[in-house]
Amino acid sequence: MLKRAPFFCLVFFAAAQAAPADDLEALIDDYQAYDLASDPFGATGSGNYDYNDRVPAVAPEDYQQRTKQRVAFLDRLNAIDANALDDAQRLNADLLRFILRHQIARAEFDTWRIPFLADGGFHMSFGYVVGATPFRTAKDYEDYLARLRALPGFIDQNIENMRVGLADGFTQPKEILPFILPSFEAQIKDNAAAHPHYAPFEIMPATISARRQRALRTEARAVLADQVIPAYARAAAFMKDEYLPNARETVGASALPDGVAYYAAMVRYYTSLDDATPDAIHKLGLKEVARIRAEMNGVIKKTGFRGEFNAFLDFLRTDPEFYAKTPEQLLERAAWISKDIDGRLPAYFGKLPRQPYSVEPVPAEIAPNYTTGRYVGAPLDADRGGQYWVNTYGLDKRPLYQLIALSLHEAVPGHHLQGALALEIENVPDFRKQFYPHAFGEGWGLYSEKLGVEMGVYTTPYDEFGRLSYEMWRACRLVIDTGLHSKGWTRQQALDYLASNTALSLHNVQTEVDRYIAWPGQALAYKMGELTIWELRAKAERELGDKFDIRDFHDAVLTEGGLPLDMLRVKIDRYIAETQAE
Repeated sequence: MLKRAPFFCLVFFAAAQAAPADDLEALIDDYQAYDLASDPFGATGSGNYDYNDRVPAVAPEDYQQRTKQRVAFLDRLNAIDANALDDAQRLNADLLRFILRHQIARAEFDTWRIPFLADGGFHMSFGYVVGATPFRTAKDYEDYLARLRALPGFIDQNIENMRVGLADGFTQPKEILPFILPSFEAQIKDNAAAHPHYAPFEIMPATISARRQRALRTEARAVLADQVIPAYARAAAFMKDEYLPNARETVGASALPDGVAYYAAMVRYYTSLDDATPDAIHKLGLKEVARIRAEMNGVIKKTGFRGEFNAFLDFLRTDPEFYAKTPEQLLERAAWISKDIDGRLPAYFGKLPRQPYSVEPVPAEIAPNYTTGRYVGAPLDADRGGQYWVNTYGLDKRPLYQLIALSLHEAVPGHHLQGALALEIENVPDFRKQFYPHAFGEGWGLYSEKLGVEMGVYTTPYDEFGRLSYEMWRACRLVIDTGLHSKGWTRQQALDYLASNTALSLHNVQTEVDRYIAWPGQALAYKMGELTIWELRAKAERELGDKFDIRDFHDAVLTEGGLPLDMLRVKIDRYIAETQAE
């Protein structure tokens, strides 16, 4: 675990005679220490518990100070002679440069004015922190109570930031807000002991005396009832009475102040490609949609269904045989699928992670407008493993024929295998273990869905169609995201496009489109990354011939942790050359 003094105590400039490698090591140490101190929630999530009694400082001047510091870090990095570094050091430097460069670029748009998305935000962030916090000693609980007492200030400052956004016209679109408001209201509980933030006090370690336990519980209920829940109530009232009535009427990011440049920056960041443009991605999306549609038509014939494409989609969305009857049935099916995949992994991967994972329901308070599933990681020394979340809200909207693809993506060999392996990388700076370039991470998840075909986990034509529907979903994202944010599409156009091309339930169509509206550019990561990984695999197979081993290829993709796509290309080219030379 990285333990450093707060930022203001750090020594920033290495001695004049220091070697470039020493300069880089000192810079990385300083960067990591500053990053942890300025993001206490992120520090907890990464397994550093030195800041567990704090919340992030989120006033506008705090963001401005962070940007100034990142510029200073980047200046130091650019002053280091890269030619004097070895390959491993150069990779560390290149990854840090990517992070700093994009942090600085995105900061130009003061995105703190919109601190929430369609399925997440400042009002939900603490729930993830609770899940990552260890509760082993009385001090752990005392730190947690201090953090709870500080939480209202964090909430109120975000409200003030949104007021700045309202004044500037930099808001989420009014059209999607009615679907987001329930996630704010869900944080308000009449009974403090029923609030999710109270959960750590329900079962406490026996090493804490019964008397101390009673005192901690009493204090927790008081802090929640008197301070935290009222703060959440203020946020919900603000959203309903002030934000929604005054939010912008437009939908696309390009309609925001400086919106065209803002969206272009988001496209470059989420694809990790400096030359990516909305127009080129839109055209690629249309091409992929046409290709996948042809494959879907072939699978429909295999089912024996007689009728048009839209009739088949209606059949899938309405026939009860495709849906679980209870939340437990859905979770049990997801767990069985995941365990079946676990047993197949050794044929496809040389290195497997030590950390286990569980299958869990999406928390009830966020489930209605949440995605179908998600992976929530954990530090290696956490009290739990990774978690594959399955949304059990609205069972008639969670088709079983898509559950295999979902499990491959979110659990194994997707995000859990990928993320848990990254935690085990040796002899690299800690920031490398947490680094998650979206195109790499989500591209790997989508690649994993298709890898399931080779692994033999799709056993029926309906499961195959479910996978293709998921691939089509991500292809549609290329079209929809760029359509909404660059080409003037309406929300209804996006809803119609996704509904007519995929087997997603109409509820999921709505939650997904609203997610793309609220989070410009992120939806582009999946297909752009997946296509790159398949391209690199085809190149490796072609150039290595009989020397190609699928396990070695997958290890080569994953063993350095997250990489921007251009750096992944370099990595795979090196793997090919080294294998040829053996």
